[in-house]
Amino acid sequence: MAMIKSALELALERTKDLKIDEAALEASNIKTEGRRAAGKYLEDFGQYDLAKAVKEAKSQEELFRRSACEVLVAQIQLPTGYYDPDRIGLIGSGLAILASLVPGGKDGGGAGAKKQVEGLMQQISAFMEKYLEELKRVEQAIRSQWAPKLREKELKMAARMGQDVRLDPMSDPEFAAFYKQNVEALKNNYSDALERAKQGLKDLLKIPGEGN
Repeated sequence: MAMIKSALELALERTKDLKIDEAALEASNIKTEGRRAAGKYLEDFGQYDLAKAVKEAKSQEELFRRSACEVLVAQIQLPTGYYDPDRIGLIGSGLAILASLVPGGKDGGGAGAKKQVEGLMQQISAFMEKYLEELKRVEQAIRSQWAPKLREKELKMAARMGQDVRLDPMSDPEFAAFYKQNVEALKNNYSDALERAKQGLKDLLKIPGEGN
């Protein structure tokens, strides 16, 4: 009777011809390190030497730099009620450092990219402030427009209950739906514009699109 092979022996036979793609593994590790470097830069409020970290990647410097760029660009989001200009400034400083390391070419490379990234980040910062101002204006307009209708509901409820009634507008389904519709439209418009600006940053930073 033939000897029954152990599960371990079978597994070893099946995997003996498998080869590790060393290049792919190294690239994956470099990407991870690049992302970590960007995270450290943010955690240390810009004290971490990002340029040094990129240069230490040597032959994989460009892959490292792009991975760090992706993390910082992803941090640029529309504010939700509070805008921290210092945070955007920190992200912008990090991106400017990474832009200065863009390989040279017909467009001048790093120096030109750094200047353009700094300019675009200033525009994005002003854009964030404008968004919150516009959001506040829209919210006030919605509440003012809805006030007579809400007051009518309060009076009807007061007549039934025999006492004054004050309603939270957001507790009213009609108001909540109207509010969401208008505010979401504003957010979508600004989100689309911000995504275009972020794509502009990626182009300046030489971050390839998906599939590249």
